[in-house]
Amino acid sequence: MMKIANKRFENAIHSIPQATPPVWFMRQAGRYHEHYQKLRAKYSFIELCKKPEIAAEVALGPIEDFDFDISILFSDLLFPLDCLGMGLDYNPAPSLEWQLRPETMSQLKDPITAVKGMEFQAEAVIKTRERLPEDKSLIGFVGGPWTLFAYAVDGSHKGHLIESKRYFELYEKFAEIMTVFLIENIKLQLDAGAEVVMVMDTAAGELSPALYLRHVLPHIEKIAENFPKRLGYYSKGTTQDHYEHALFSRESNLAGVGFDHRFDLKKQLENANRPGFIQGNFDQTLLFLPHEAFKIEVERFFTHIAKLSDQERKGWVAGLGHGVLPKSPNENVRYFVQRLREFFK
Repeated sequence: MMKIANKRFENAIHSIPQATPPVWFMRQAGRYHEHYQKLRAKYSFIELCKKPEIAAEVALGPIEDFDFDISILFSDLLFPLDCLGMGLDYNPAPSLEWQLRPETMSQLKDPITAVKGMEFQAEAVIKTRERLPEDKSLIGFVGGPWTLFAYAVDGSHKGHLIESKRYFELYEKFAEIMTVFLIENIKLQLDAGAEVVMVMDTAAGELSPALYLRHVLPHIEKIAENFPKRLGYYSKGTTQDHYEHALFSRESNLAGVGFDHRFDLKKQLENANRPGFIQGNFDQTLLFLPHEAFKIEVERFFTHIAKLSDQERKGWVAGLGHGVLPKSPNENVRYFVQRLREFFK
């Protein structure tokens, strides 16, 4: 059985009722944070990710400042595309040397050989774990095959993904390669000390439920089969219809599922037939409210979820609907964590 450093996170994974949920935010180590900004003034973004000691320092910042229960590997989901031969730079937005098309598909490298280029992530996990307090958990992450395909084809995971949707046959070929790569990538992170790895499928919501169920979930299932109860899954912009699948049931291989702010979190927690933890889902844009107005919205959010008993609320990992946005006020992030532990005790 995997060792979980944070007791609250362990309880959430195993659906053990508790008064106070664990808390972590996607992108909790990033541009909004003063600690990150000081490091970014000295290092390029790629250096922050690929120098394990520096990546650990970035990851440690929000733990020391905000006291999150869980730390996250500091990295970027696009590095697999770089390892597979597509080239990658940040100026400051990510850009690839070439876009994936049927005629460029053959340029992708062998995934088993290429994944060795991700060993810097394993070293970063080790360095981060060495510096974390013993009672803080550490998770890793990878991008989902569809999201990585959207970047490879469209150069982004945002927008309508017109080009990506033209190439479903190409996607299936790409996903076969990327699934092999991601299985090895996840293994690297877990073997290095990550307790859970989140699969971030931020482009999945651009697909209809029918296309999502047909093209995306078979590959996620295959990945999850290799790591029973060690993977979490998050997709952005999806609907309840996207989740009408056995992968999102209690018998699933998933350790948990994240939901964005478009879902009523209370209803997701009330669902008895769900995987271990439910992560989310305060609207991240509300962090930009003036502090007093922000406090009111936090109170409303917590009060809604508090209508459930500890038993009904089991598995909750408190967080945002998506990641912390650049320039989010640090005081509001700090207040959310502090108030959560005062409210749910």
